Amino acid sequence: MSEKEKILIADDSAMNRAILTEMLGDGYEILEAENGRQAVSIMQTNVDIDLLLLDIMMPEMDGFDVLAMMNKYHWIDDIPVIMISAENASSYVERAYDLGATDYISRPFDMAIVRRRVINTLMLYAKQKRLVRLVAEQVYEKEKSNSTMINILSHIVEFRNGESGLHVLHIQTATGILLRTLVRKNDKYNLNAADISLISTASALHDIGKINIPASILNKPGKLTKEEFDTMKTHTTTGAEILDKLPFQQESPLVKTAYAICRWHHERWDGRGYPDGLKGEDIPIAAQVVAMADVYDALTSERCYKKAFGHDKAMEMILNGECGQFNPLLLECLTDAGARLHAELSLASSGGSRRNYLAEAQHISEVLLHEKSLPGQDHILRTLSVLRTKANFFAENARCVQFDYNEATGLVRFSPWAVEHMQVPEELHLPDEADRSGFAIADIDRIRTALRATTVDRPHAELSMLLPIDGELRWHHVSLCALWSDEIPPLYIGAVGQANPV
Repeated sequence: MSEKEKILIADDSAMNRAILTEMLGDGYEILEAENGRQAVSIMQTNVDIDLLLLDIMMPEMDGFDVLAMMNKYHWIDDIPVIMISAENASSYVERAYDLGATDYISRPFDMAIVRRRVINTLMLYAKQKRLVRLVAEQVYEKEKSNSTMINILSHIVEFRNGESGLHVLHIQTATGILLRTLVRKNDKYNLNAADISLISTASALHDIGKINIPASILNKPGKLTKEEFDTMKTHTTTGAEILDKLPFQQESPLVKTAYAICRWHHERWDGRGYPDGLKGEDIPIAAQVVAMADVYDALTSERCYKKAFGHDKAMEMILNGECGQFNPLLLECLTDAGARLHAELSLASSGGSRRNYLAEAQHISEVLLHEKSLPGQDHILRTLSVLRTKANFFAENARCVQFDYNEATGLVRFSPWAVEHMQVPEELHLPDEADRSGFAIADIDRIRTALRATTVDRPHAELSMLLPIDGELRWHHVSLCALWSDEIPPLYIGAVGQANPV
């Protein structure tokens, strides 16, 4: 038996919600919200809502505000909205459509019209989702084939070079980390998630030209002579030439990006690199980022001619210009992402990241080939259910103040221990109910300031403040962690916190 489609009805009138529920019958699972703020909260915690029936005039947050919030967090892309309102002025209707509403039904309700439009909307979106899955499957298969061939070629080069096979994985991982950090810091390069994926994939081919370098030079344990180094430097132009002479896919973004990386990943910001002596922004950003990733991994990995440097020493050498000059903005990115870079590449070296990237990809591929579909929302829901169970367990058993904050709704939820010992409600809204939170207004402002200063790479903040516990003010150390969406650029979506007595 198929699972019922889930419809959220947001209307401040209990009678209207009851009428709509009765009209729709037993064929749907119905959720109800009595105001816009509650509707947003429900959508944030329920990823499987199939349709929203939305009133306009509601307290706390009206229907237009809800639509604006859905646009901000991109829920409007996945959840169709039918406006149901007594307001039938053209200005209301036009504004609703401009904000992404799928349909508009005026009161008084006509049961046949409501039911037919609900069915039509659900059918339309179901077809769109099937089309998206089919397109995604085709794209995935194409990209999987590209990545497979790229990894085969790059690992052949590594085998000739006497390397462990981790270098390619390290370069792809480091390139992705640096690019995502760059996008969060500055939008001058106009990169999106697809660009980051493309550059990370193409980065695996950065040394493909070494296939034409004699093994005696590649694996020489000592310092290269000038003639040998001149030969080694030709791997950049050789790699570019290999790609330039491909009999197919010459104009594909992947080949063009790989060409730029192959030829120019040894160029330097001050023009002292090779092979063309490019300077500054004349060097494509893809090549700039891969160059930095390549240098970092070369420093922190053991080679036939050197021992590995530690992370701190490698960072110091790059930042001091001992490995050539880099884009100052990328040096900032390296500083911001340094800890994460070290952690993820260390995980790869121990086999953890290799398992995540390769084994998991292989498993997903097998599922795709067998099922001919992409993993569905049931997996997402099971995962969320497990995470919620874990979070509830820890919150119920923690003997300290814990809370979480939802930026979209202003909703703060306190742990059971906090409710009992701080004498605060389980839920409240900021800023309207700040005086009931147990926190001084000035301390709430300090928390907000601290959270505004966080970034995706540095989401944590620490503060000290007085909190009322069992009627007595006591000093507490408050640890905060800002939460960010995974889109590009990321959005601040809230925070979690814990206060421990000093």
